[in-house]
Amino acid sequence: MTGGDIAGLIAAGVFAILVALLAVPIFKLGKVFDEIRVTIRQIGDGTTPLIDEVTTTVATTNTQLGKVDGISSNISDATANISALSSLLAATVGSPVIKIAAFSYGVRQAFAGRDKSVRARRSR
Repeated sequence: MTGGDIAGLIAAGVFAILVALLAVPIFKLGKVFDEIRVTIRQIGDGTTPLIDEVTTTVATTNTQLGKVDGISSNISDATANISALSSLLAATVGSPVIKIAAFSYGVRQAFAGRDKSVRARRSR
């Protein structure tokens, strides 16, 4: 054997040791990738029912919001009706009441003015 053959054998041995040392981390990295794949599959399996539940919840919420919209429109109509009724009541009852109040005020002022003028004449 020559010196070149011995150097080739040493280089081949070192290369085999290097490959063996690098094989262990690569093998462990393969296991990590397998675990990542399993985790992603579990997340995908868990996400699908969750999305279905969210879709159902949103549909139910939209239905309830439709009902609330109907209730609020009914309340708006009732408020408008009450406002119209109060305006009608004020116009119907308010005008005669104002006239009666004005008349009674005028009568009171007339009697009050009459008493003052009679007293004023007597004192002079």
